[in-house]
Amino acid sequence: MALRVEHDLHGRRKTRNVGVGLMLGAFVALVMVLTFVKITQIDFATAPGTVGAASGTAPQEGN
Repeated sequence: MALRVEHDLHGRRKTRNVGVGLMLGAFVALVMVLTFVKITQIDFATAPGTVGAASGTAPQEGN
């Protein structure tokens, strides 16, 4: 059984498929990073325990 030489068309398809795969992997990584940042982002202006100027509201005096 002899090994056949790969046709030029298959070589071009392979490089195109590798490129598409890398772009898909980069897109998935970007979505994962953005999701991680959005989940772990702390909004210090509305964080529990903040009072005064940091929260954007003045401390309330007795009404």
